[in-house]
Amino acid sequence: MIFFVILAGLKDTSPLKETYFLRADTSGITGARDITQWTFFWICGDKNKDCGSAQAALPFGHAWSANPENAPDELVGSHGDNTTSSYYWYMWRFGWVLYLISLFFLICAFFSGFLSCLGRLGARLAGFVTIVALFFYSIAVSLMTVEFVKARNVFNRANREATVGSYAFGFSWGAWALTFLAVMLFCLGGRGNKRATTRTSHQGRLDGFFGRRRYSHRSGGVKEEYH
Repeated sequence: MIFFVILAGLKDTSPLKETYFLRADTSGITGARDITQWTFFWICGDKNKDCGSAQAALPFGHAWSANPENAPDELVGSHGDNTTSSYYWYMWRFGWVLYLISLFFLICAFFSGFLSCLGRLGARLAGFVTIVALFFYSIAVSLMTVEFVKARNVFNRANREATVGSYAFGFSWGAWALTFLAVMLFCLGGRGNKRATTRTSHQGRLDGFFGRRRYSHRSGGVKEEYH
């Protein structure tokens, strides 16, 4: 799911062409397309076509020219060559970096999950790695959600139609839910079955005290033996 979000805009195929964080009417803004869609690496037009060059942590205002006319004032500022306000500059920067950090730990968590097949120690190790991944990913997806929901509201207040991407945030929060579920399962696997262990231990002590009964079948009947 996360790879779908990161690679959005790379190909003009489903679901990549429907995956974007924000779609907004930017007609009339200096240097902007009529329709702009913000993805992880690209600023694109309608259906993720006519994308610009890929750039790491690109400024939110990369969609238009420096000091643009007709752009919402809350989105424009001195950052990113006079295209982006401080709030959207830092929200995107931190969210973008944490998203990649989360992806690294989630890949580690995926492979460490195979250790859970080896026993409780493996499950505990996999659970720890997954908890670290969930921590960073929770911050990353929260920052991105807040940023683009606020940007959508800014565009709407300026009488410009804007919507957040259902695919991008569906994939993002779906991945969060599955990661949280994995943490719960790894933690349960790390605990083991204490009740069964206790019952086995008690049974062993009783057998040692009273002796263990054996049954042997012979032609003349059943013989009970104690030891």
